[in-house]
Amino acid sequence: MTAFHCLIPAAGIGARMGAGQPKQYLNLAGKPVLRHVLDIVAATPAIAHTWVVVGAGDAHIAGLVAAAPALGPAITTVDCGGATRRDTVRNGLDAMHGRINDDDWVLVHDAARPGLTVAMLEAMIAALRDDPVGGLLALPLADTIKRAGADGRSCGTVARDGLWAAQTPQMFRYSLLRRALAQDAAFTDEASAIEALGLQPKLVPGDPRNLKITLPADLVLAGLYLNAAVSNDHQPEQDT
Repeated sequence: MTAFHCLIPAAGIGARMGAGQPKQYLNLAGKPVLRHVLDIVAATPAIAHTWVVVGAGDAHIAGLVAAAPALGPAITTVDCGGATRRDTVRNGLDAMHGRINDDDWVLVHDAARPGLTVAMLEAMIAALRDDPVGGLLALPLADTIKRAGADGRSCGTVARDGLWAAQTPQMFRYSLLRRALAQDAAFTDEASAIEALGLQPKLVPGDPRNLKITLPADLVLAGLYLNAAVSNDHQPEQDT
């Protein structure tokens, strides 16, 4: 039976955050950013196992997992992170070799996207489980897009028809993803590696709250989304 695994590349150092520690370990709404991700994945019944790929000498992951003993059996941590996201994901896939089947699905999700929800994961799996290629969460672009010149001035407007902003997870079969990332090229995400094979990943509508934390302002916005979700969960039911 085909299984679904989550692979979380968590070897980044978050230099643009300027926080003194990797952004995936920063506190957000009472717990580390990465812990939010792990809690959601663990709460999704379809996910068989989660693989977290950290850098060698990571000083934080052991404490994070120890603070959540219920997550322990559902997580394997490997310290083979690479210099780039592509290297980290490829190394993680290599570490999984022999422990999952070639036709199992792998959902690669950014450690710094804490706004993921069970509903997003379930919708994605439902949309892609029978797809011949796989796909990714993404958002259609709504803003007007400008092209900048070398002097930082707008030199043109880009038609946004058909343009989407990629999110994660990005979901592909294990063997296909390994083959795609083995290509000798630089890829910014897994979908671009699949596209380089001549395939067309399916775009599954994502959600604005599934933002990636890159700058300090992103951490604030993510906190607003998470706190709003908690408040809604605790709203009393209205009589009808």
